[in-house]
Amino acid sequence: MHFRKHFPAAHRPRGKSLGVPELIAIALGGMVGGGIFTILGISVALVGAYTPLVIIFGGLLAALAAYSYIKLGVYYKDEGATYSFFKRTFPRSPFAASLIGWWVIFGYISTMALYAYTFASYALSGFALADSDWMRKLVAGGILLLFMLINIWSVKGMGKLEDLMVYTKLVILVVISFVLINNSSTTLPTLLHEQQNVSLFTVLMVASLTFVAYEGFQLVINAVNEMATPETNIPKAVYSAIFLAVLIYVVIAIGAIVAIPFADIIANKEYALAAGAGNVLGHWGSELVIAGALLATSSAISGTVFGASRQMAVIAADGYLPKLLAQRVEHTPIYAIIAMTLAAFGLILLGSLEVILEFGSVTFLLVSLLMAYANLRIHKQTQSSLALTLLAVAGLLVGTLLILYYEWKHQPEQLLFILGLYLALTLGAFGYAKRQPR
Repeated sequence: MHFRKHFPAAHRPRGKSLGVPELIAIALGGMVGGGIFTILGISVALVGAYTPLVIIFGGLLAALAAYSYIKLGVYYKDEGATYSFFKRTFPRSPFAASLIGWWVIFGYISTMALYAYTFASYALSGFALADSDWMRKLVAGGILLLFMLINIWSVKGMGKLEDLMVYTKLVILVVISFVLINNSSTTLPTLLHEQQNVSLFTVLMVASLTFVAYEGFQLVINAVNEMATPETNIPKAVYSAIFLAVLIYVVIAIGAIVAIPFADIIANKEYALAAGAGNVLGHWGSELVIAGALLATSSAISGTVFGASRQMAVIAADGYLPKLLAQRVEHTPIYAIIAMTLAAFGLILLGSLEVILEFGSVTFLLVSLLMAYANLRIHKQTQSSLALTLLAVAGLLVGTLLILYYEWKHQPEQLLFILGLYLALTLGAFGYAKRQPR
């Protein structure tokens, strides 16, 4: 009963410029980005026509993860979100707080890099320089710079722009998907009938891979200072966004698998929809998909910069990152926004974005598991269902083990790189944790 008195909510709301539509847009902006274009090819390669089912399972896993985020978000009302929840639930472990802070921030940076690179690839796809890797990197840096400036300029302006981008891209992607379905050469029941037996283990393993496509719902909690009535707005925005993401992903998947040969989807991966629409509908179909992809990646960059920069500022204010990153101008963490943008561009220059994507997906699963464990620890204070919280812990643990098993079986070199990156981040987190006063 007295737990909250010992931990007063940090950074009480000063502005209320973001409503539920903007909050849903931030979450969808973080989710419907580069993820769906990447997981589609991987999923079809592994489970074929069962891809829509895999996407639904991934969404259910995301909803279980969201349960603990929402309960902790409403309880603490802290824009530090993941980091702050863990720190305040386990106040005697500065290393644990520092570690989860570093993992989360670099997970977001990796997804920003992926979204920007995917944007550049689509933007240049119709030009002679489309195959120039350095031109892609320069365009990716340009789009990161643009959304850095937008996020610095205005919270409300960012929110309204996010609304426009997210809802426009959803309309475009749904239209393309239904047009593909109407011009399909087969049906989903036919494909399922022709499909060779797929084990439940494989379906669950691929579902854990698709979990990365739902990364972004927790960005809503980072905006707690800019929203009214978080007790109702956080759950409304998060659950609505996950439901809409599942719906759009399923429609996209069905449209792709009934109209585009599996071999083409697997070969093109991120460009499967554009290539398929071009083959079925002609030049205008390909152009429309490219427009949807540009909006998808743009809004993903914007939503991630907005939420993650605020979390970075909170971590820096506590001494686990350079203090400069905690400074704000009119409540906007300008230096954190700049730092995340520069770090994402640095990852783009280094390349190996497929590895970085895998690092982001593993990080999201691990951090969600830790959030479920934190909620389990104080489930009475957060008024959480013990059964649901335990189910979330079990589901996320299984998902984490499955994705690591997939990496070990199919991409052991990437797994080693990911483990090395975690080691580097752990050492950095340990260094800052040691500086904390005892």
